[in-house]
Amino acid sequence: MPETSPFAQDIASVAKIDAVPIILSMVKHVTGMRFAAIARVTDQRWVACAVDDSINFGLEPGGELVLESTICHEIRQSHQPVLFTHASEHPFYSLHHTPRTYQLESYASIPIVKANGEFFGTLCAIDTVPAHLDENAVLKTLTLFAQLIAMHLDLRQDLEKSEKALADATEAGRLREQFIAVLGHDLRTPLSAIRMSADLLETRLHDKRERGLASAIRKSSQRMGALIEDVLDFARGKLGGGIPVRRTVVDDLQGVFISVVAEICASEPEVQIHQNMAIPSGIYCDPARVGQLLSNLLGNAVKHGSRECPVEVTAYMDDSEFVLSVTNQGACIPEALMPLLFQPFKRSEGGAREEGLGLGLYIAAQIMNGHRGTLSVSSSTEQGTCFVARFPARLE
Repeated sequence: MPETSPFAQDIASVAKIDAVPIILSMVKHVTGMRFAAIARVTDQRWVACAVDDSINFGLEPGGELVLESTICHEIRQSHQPVLFTHASEHPFYSLHHTPRTYQLESYASIPIVKANGEFFGTLCAIDTVPAHLDENAVLKTLTLFAQLIAMHLDLRQDLEKSEKALADATEAGRLREQFIAVLGHDLRTPLSAIRMSADLLETRLHDKRERGLASAIRKSSQRMGALIEDVLDFARGKLGGGIPVRRTVVDDLQGVFISVVAEICASEPEVQIHQNMAIPSGIYCDPARVGQLLSNLLGNAVKHGSRECPVEVTAYMDDSEFVLSVTNQGACIPEALMPLLFQPFKRSEGGAREEGLGLGLYIAAQIMNGHRGTLSVSSSTEQGTCFVARFPARLE
């Protein structure tokens, strides 16, 4: 029905946030309460978007409570959090209709407010028994989680708007690219705050499981940071005449490559990467960008290749040209997808499933353009998929 479509979209937006199950689990651990939820709250409706329920409260995503029966109705008006640990002994909430209606003793609810000031809803935790917790510490932690949810919602909304704009006329596409550039810059500050807060939270938690959950939030923020950097590189490439490349004579490019491979191995320990590198000194390149090139190609190989077969990394000199190749086994790339590989946001048009923004190979190609080189690909069932980067490696 038309009136429920906005809530279906909100529920879907929350469901697409990978960190939500971890956040709800952390809320339960931090508060000691056995029910946690993200609710969409308007002036007329209270709708559950995500639920972690260990008390059989009876709510699932899409489920509703009567708005006036909830404290979230009051939070929507005040934008202030509410927390109490023993309702029956509380001077105010012992008489409040919500704890009486739902037989609650402990309760926490934090407003989720988007960057434009729009009230989305609340991050809630409840239980039928009293809770024992440090209220100030819990409020700070839950507020951090609520801000993280709001930022994810803002990012998804902005990316969806960007994708829609890209399908419009040329002028609309140009405006979209400018918007993405601003978006990427503005996201860096709150993302840094979330990453530092997650680091601090991880050092203060003593339970191994809780530390693991905090570590997962930190890693999610790091992945988001990588996405933002990809968006900024895309904006630089489209709006600033290409991705900036600062070439110098590099004597230890092999060391840069070894570090990149080590980082991929650390993040994907089940993947085998075989290295065959013979890189001399005196390579004329931008080492950071060429390292990014290898990282993007390896990330692509790990994501789409077979986990049973190793990824092969080869680097060598061919006369005056430097050559880097990354080969993985697995399903070959469909012919329909080949012309789209190095174009931004285009891989889904060929039927590919892409978890990121589809910018990695585009940025890799742009890095080669900046080095006056080329990036090519071949793919077959027998030989696997091989990306080959070549560029003149001597200072002219």
